[in-house]
Amino acid sequence: MELLRIGPVGRERPVVRAGGRTYSLESIAGDIDRGFFAAGGIRRVREALAAGTLAPVDIDGERIGAPIARPGAVVCIGQNYAAHAAESGSEPPTEPILFFKHPNTVVGPFDDVRIPPGARAVDWEVELGVVIGAPARYLPTREAALACVAGYVVSNDVSERDYQLVRSGGQWSKGKSSETFNPLGPVLVPADEIDPRGLRIWSRIDGEPRQDSSTADMIFDVAELVRHLSQFLVLEPGDLVNTGTPQGVALSGRFPYLAGGEVMELGIDGLGVQQQRLVPADAVVNA
Repeated sequence: MELLRIGPVGRERPVVRAGGRTYSLESIAGDIDRGFFAAGGIRRVREALAAGTLAPVDIDGERIGAPIARPGAVVCIGQNYAAHAAESGSEPPTEPILFFKHPNTVVGPFDDVRIPPGARAVDWEVELGVVIGAPARYLPTREAALACVAGYVVSNDVSERDYQLVRSGGQWSKGKSSETFNPLGPVLVPADEIDPRGLRIWSRIDGEPRQDSSTADMIFDVAELVRHLSQFLVLEPGDLVNTGTPQGVALSGRFPYLAGGEVMELGIDGLGVQQQRLVPADAVVNA
């Protein structure tokens, strides 16, 4: 089963893909958002599929939006693959590194990514995204942590490294929070339908290989990340956790940064493929 949101920006409709067909979820859910997960949305979708009460829809030609509506929080983990830490010039962390992206960075998996005026070090980062399905606070065990996970998505933690490392002021969020800097999707797969511990994860720029690794190489796996984070903040339904990226980014010095016009392609086994074109951001600010 795959959950998607289809339609123009700001007017996306929830659908589910199962058994080779796509069905509207509008009869049981207004959107795939915090309320959806808090009310047992995935269970309700399965019940409706089993009962045959969902209307089939044709989504050919439709824009695919992010598979979750704007999350309350985008929580990110830094340097969670040892080889990526090494290419960044750092020792592997002894506990998870935490930073945040603005929730309005989340866009659809095929939407353009806008390069900010003056940006000169834009980088790609394919990541396993974890969507939270139940409140996670002071969780005692890994099992309790996994019970709070609704599902998994492909996430692109686009970064501007000069903003992140040179103009940071001491933390990373400046380089992570420009508009469109978190393409998400195309689908959300429920947590009980995929094992996040050994998925191939990869990226290409203009068709040329960049990253090619496995989530098995994470320093801290999903269960430990959610358990650990819950000791410091409350994760809420619909929140997104980006779990870190493997080696093969431009920060390594092996590849050029993105200048505009390139096409990023990223994928994770079982979760689909996304693709974005790099374009200049509109410098005009609405009054």
